[in-house]
Amino acid sequence: MTEQKIKKEQPVKKYFYFIMGPTIIFWALAFPFIKIGLTELSSVNLTIMRLFIVCIVFLLLRVLKPQKFSKLYKKDIIPIFLLGFLGIIVYHLGLNYGEVYISSSAASLIIATIPIFIVILAAIVLKEKITIKISLGIILSLLGVIIISLAGTPDSSIKITYLSGALAVLIAAIMGAGYTIAGKKLLKRYSALSLTVYAFLLGSLGLIPFITTSLFEEVATMSIIGWSTILYLGIFPTVIGYVLWYVALEIKTASEISVYLYFIPVLSTIISYFLFDEQITWLFIVGGGLVILGLYIVNKKNLIR
Repeated sequence: MTEQKIKKEQPVKKYFYFIMGPTIIFWALAFPFIKIGLTELSSVNLTIMRLFIVCIVFLLLRVLKPQKFSKLYKKDIIPIFLLGFLGIIVYHLGLNYGEVYISSSAASLIIATIPIFIVILAAIVLKEKITIKISLGIILSLLGVIIISLAGTPDSSIKITYLSGALAVLIAAIMGAGYTIAGKKLLKRYSALSLTVYAFLLGSLGLIPFITTSLFEEVATMSIIGWSTILYLGIFPTVIGYVLWYVALEIKTASEISVYLYFIPVLSTIISYFLFDEQITWLFIVGGGLVILGLYIVNKKNLIR
């Protein structure tokens, strides 16, 4: 590394916590904000409106800052569409549907298992080795998810809808992990920012068949709170969150900054407790603790991005 490059990076490193801090807060707030958005929009229409805002911003960014983006090759259009639809659109559909039936706290903890599924999928698809330590971490995290899904609610009887919600969020987590693994090959030809923007823009085309008259009916009756929620979800945790994350990755490695992700479910749980009076049971705490402990064990030296 040249002396000039070191001098250039020093001011950026100085403000690392001002970059990483807002990112974690934006992502933590996304879960309770989804819950608020679902009071005025269906899970599908919430996904459409959030991605609509994201696509507008990303299109403007692509037009105004073309030099920041890699060239989109024709042969990659279908693969990037599939990457975006499965890894982003299905992810958001599953998460939004899940939060109709489970708490935002539970959703944030289940989504936090994405790095676990990244390791599992990497072993299956990329033939990467899973050590005994990683296996222990995976088992602990998945056990935590099971406890949260089956006994993390104050109700003694678990409803089928609650389980279907937890399963939908778990599928979203798997899709999020698949996005990382499937995108590894494409990252050889595209920058991380370029691939993200192209995946959002192309993948969102898959939402067109989901557009019905209910979308226009719900949007027509949305309140200021509803619009504020959609704008927040589209701009802050998605557009700004992704951009800040990539800036942080240019300063430190993914392994170094992964520890900050543990704060997301903790913050979401605290925020949801005060916003919605979501009950936090001892079994929920035990399950959440197992998820975070498992993540720590797996990610300590093995985070894949």
